[in-house]
Amino acid sequence: MGAATPTKTNQPASEPPVDRPVKGGKRGRPATASPDDVLALVTELYLDGQRVDITVVAARLGLGRATIYRWFGSREALLGEVVATQLELLVARKRAEVRRRGAAGVLEVLDRVNRTLTRSSAVRRLLEQERDSAMRMLTSSAGVVEPRAVACVQALIEEEMAAGRYEPWIDPATLAYALIRLRHAFLYHDTAVGIRGDYERLREVQAALLGITPVARRRADAHGRAQTPSRNTRASQNTPPPQNTPPPQNARPSRSPRPPRTSAG
Repeated sequence: MGAATPTKTNQPASEPPVDRPVKGGKRGRPATASPDDVLALVTELYLDGQRVDITVVAARLGLGRATIYRWFGSREALLGEVVATQLELLVARKRAEVRRRGAAGVLEVLDRVNRTLTRSSAVRRLLEQERDSAMRMLTSSAGVVEPRAVACVQALIEEEMAAGRYEPWIDPATLAYALIRLRHAFLYHDTAVGIRGDYERLREVQAALLGITPVARRRADAHGRAQTPSRNTRASQNTPPPQNTPPPQNARPSRSPRPPRTSAG
């Protein structure tokens, strides 16, 4: 008997395997997402001026809302983390741009940051959308943003102190805290909830706290010292020259000296 001939079947040829979604997974979404992914997405929404909705963030990342709350605690804390991180990056960029050092360099960095915050569409939209909660997030000492802002300024001051370029009149932590509290007062409307943006006066007050005399005042003082004569000079200038004035009317006339008496011859 010859070798058995294999029976031919009408089965189609095998096809390459097809990737199928995992059972229970959601098509088009990553299988896993990390806290960094949440921060990246919320940062994108914040910088674009969009309101952050935790439900939308969870859906886009394939997460449950409970997972996000477990990671960050609350929506306000999540937003605060994003805002604080962006503020730290802003301070670092301005520090790299400024060439001045010492107290003048610290003031220049603060002024550039203040002006950028005033013009920031992201901050403006955040205040418009969140109102009271945004003010609390930005200005509360119990929140995330203000302590990180104070730490940034304190680091700037301590860097100049370590290099021997600046010696503040109070400890750097207290000085940094005062500088940030002034920012809140001059940049943000606490009643209307919005941007006040009075960064020009804010610079003057922060300069005073840092111990910097305004340029106009220094020039005025120098000009005044050059123009104002000394006390001795003023006394000599105000002394009238001697004049031949007549004696007072009630003065007794002086008698001519009596000639000496001579003996008769």
